[in-house]
Amino acid sequence: MTVPDYLVTFEAAIRPLVAAIALGLIWIGAVSMEGPAQSRYAIAAVLSVILVAWLALAQYLGSANAYVATSENAAPTLLFGLLIPLMTAAVGLRLSGRIASLVSAIPLHWIVAAQIYRIAGGIFLILWADGRLPWQFALPAGIGDVTTGCAAVVVAVLLAQKAPGALRAAYGWCLFGIADLIVALTMGAMTSPGRAHLLAFDAPNLLISSYPLVMVPTFAVPLALMLHGLVLWRLRRESASTGSLATA
Repeated sequence: MTVPDYLVTFEAAIRPLVAAIALGLIWIGAVSMEGPAQSRYAIAAVLSVILVAWLALAQYLGSANAYVATSENAAPTLLFGLLIPLMTAAVGLRLSGRIASLVSAIPLHWIVAAQIYRIAGGIFLILWADGRLPWQFALPAGIGDVTTGCAAVVVAVLLAQKAPGALRAAYGWCLFGIADLIVALTMGAMTSPGRAHLLAFDAPNLLISSYPLVMVPTFAVPLALMLHGLVLWRLRRESASTGSLATA
C-alpha cells in the first residue's frame, strides 16, 4: 500500500512533539525530586538517553520494514516492538529506587496532561475517510484516542486544582484510556495479515505495520501505556497515604 505524503508529514511533526513531552516529564521529575542535584540530573540524563535510543531504534526497525506482515501465517513481530519497552519500563521502575523517586516527584496532573498527544489519533479517522484503513480499526482507535486526549486536559485541571472527585476522575480516565488502547491493538491485529486476522479481508490493515504509521504501536502506544501505568501507580500510593479517595 502506498503511504500518503500527508501521513509522512504528520508523523514527522508529531514524533518529536511526543518525545519532547516525555523528556519534559523526566526533567520535571528531576527538578522536583529530593537529593543532590548531581544525582537527580544524572538519572534524568540516563532516562533521557534511553528514551531517545528507544525512539531511534523504533524508527530504524520501522523504516526497515521489520514489522511488516505479508501472510496469514506471519509471526506477530509487532508484539515485540510493543511488549519489550513495556517490560523494560516495569522492571526499571520496580528495581530502581532512583527511578521510582523521580517518577514520584512529577506532579500527577502533568503525567495525565502529557497524554494530550493522543488527540493525534484522529489521523486514523482521516485515513479511514481516505479509504486507507478499515473502519473496524480506524473508528474505535481514532475516536477513543481523541476522547482520551481531550479528557486528559480536563482531568489534569481537576487534579491541579485538587477538585473534589479529581482522583476518581483520574482513575476513570485512566481505565478508559487503557481500554481504548487494548481495543485498538486487538482490532489492529484482527484486521491485519497474521494469525489473528479475522476481519477486513477485502481491504486489510496494511498501513499500521508500515512506516511511518508503525511508530504508533511501537512507540506512541507503549509510551501511553507506561504513562497510564504511572498514573495508576501514583494513585494507588496517594490513596494509601490518605486512607481513601474520598478523603483525598
